[in-house]
Amino acid sequence: MFRKILIANRGEIAVRVIRACREMGISPVAVYSEADRKALHVQLADEAYEIGPAPSVESYLVIEKILDAARRSGAQAIHPGYGFLAENEDFAQACLDAQVEFIGPAPSSIRLMGDKIASRKAMLEAGVPVVPGAEGSVETVADAMQTARKIGYPVMLKASAGGGGKGMRVVRDDSQLRSAFNQARSEAEAAFSNPTVFLEKFLIRPRHIEVQVLGDRHGNLIHLGERECSIQRRHQKVVEESPSPIVDEGFRQKLGGTALKAARAVDYYNAGTVEMMVEETDQGPQFYFLEMNTRLQVEHPVTELVTGVDLVRQQIRVAAGRRLSHRQQDIRLRGAAIECRIYAEDPFNNFFPSPGKIQALFEPAGPGVRNDSGVYEGFEIPIHYDPLISKLVAYGDDRRQAIQRMRRALKEYRIAGVRTNQPFFEVLLTHPEFLQGRLSTDFIDRHGLLEQMQKTSEDGTVPLLAASIGYFLERRSTAVRAAAPQGRSNAWKEFDRFPTTFRVVS
Repeated sequence: MFRKILIANRGEIAVRVIRACREMGISPVAVYSEADRKALHVQLADEAYEIGPAPSVESYLVIEKILDAARRSGAQAIHPGYGFLAENEDFAQACLDAQVEFIGPAPSSIRLMGDKIASRKAMLEAGVPVVPGAEGSVETVADAMQTARKIGYPVMLKASAGGGGKGMRVVRDDSQLRSAFNQARSEAEAAFSNPTVFLEKFLIRPRHIEVQVLGDRHGNLIHLGERECSIQRRHQKVVEESPSPIVDEGFRQKLGGTALKAARAVDYYNAGTVEMMVEETDQGPQFYFLEMNTRLQVEHPVTELVTGVDLVRQQIRVAAGRRLSHRQQDIRLRGAAIECRIYAEDPFNNFFPSPGKIQALFEPAGPGVRNDSGVYEGFEIPIHYDPLISKLVAYGDDRRQAIQRMRRALKEYRIAGVRTNQPFFEVLLTHPEFLQGRLSTDFIDRHGLLEQMQKTSEDGTVPLLAASIGYFLERRSTAVRAAAPQGRSNAWKEFDRFPTTFRVVS
């Protein structure tokens, strides 16, 4: 087993991996940009190495700087987390060339599944159902129009190297195609340095359901059930849950079997996720391969809670050459879990990022509540990165109890100093269609949830919440001043609650 692992990431996912390392007796090493010098993951690691200025292109995305930190620290392996270099085959290969184990799949698997056109072809050859569409890329508007007319509108233009909703456009007729085609190519070039796009049928009100897979280098490959990820805004997931409200055991076996077939087709090992689009028809739900994410997912905690499998621990074991700790027959989904992504963003201003200092923080706890956080009271949320504060997860005996616990946890969660998207979840988690599990990727727009949230604000509910947070902040500040010795500031802000054994290396 590894003695030391470097985490090539930041925020809550870096904290998550550090905790797994601690439990396994492995020394965690952090890297940080100038903007993250006081970040939580830096404070919790045994060692921390500065890798450059705040912009990620000058720090977290510079492969040589990451490898240099690994060499200086003596780390034997690197965990990429998600985002940044997690699905970069050049980084995975560079790690192997530097004789540092990459905690993820083989570079060849990342390369193939990262190319939407190549992966689509591989899935067709493996007998995995895919959404009807073009056989390859569409190079001109004329090519796109010919394919669109053949399969029928509406269609979806997608970046071949895409992810995170970038380079995606829904087109409903010929009149929209030219501008959508140019916009998709331009956005793909800006985001991925690759303007290639392809085209496929746009499914009406589909569900987005994904399957977690896990494999080792000894040929063992299992799936850990599904996650429902249909609540999305601008093609970005907002809420995830497991199991899906529409999946019974028979359908779960079909989904899982197909996910394993997809993974085997690319000789996959370590943790990965096969994403599906599911269309509800008169003959029952029909599913199609969408893409495969060759990394740990943001929403992995819901799977951990319903299966009892620590995915990060398994990732590390697999990278160290160990066999999986579980067989397929060992995997049973028990209860239900739901995750809300808590962002520092203003839901009343088009979800615009709301960076700033967290002046007061009270995190929820109690039965069935897990909060994977990367912040603390006094931390300054930088403007340079994704403004994710934490992943709040609730677990219950069934979906109804999980939702009730999530609503309770959201009411307990107090964050002052920055705006968050919590008011949105208050509206979503009380919507009758959501409670009944009638979900689709257009749920937010179709039900006008943002307008409902605005109306709630006008009715006074949100201002009342803001007033209560202000009261909480004032009372807490008074208590801290009264308790602190003369001339001394808040001990929490000075990191006195953290171990003093860590080293920050400039």
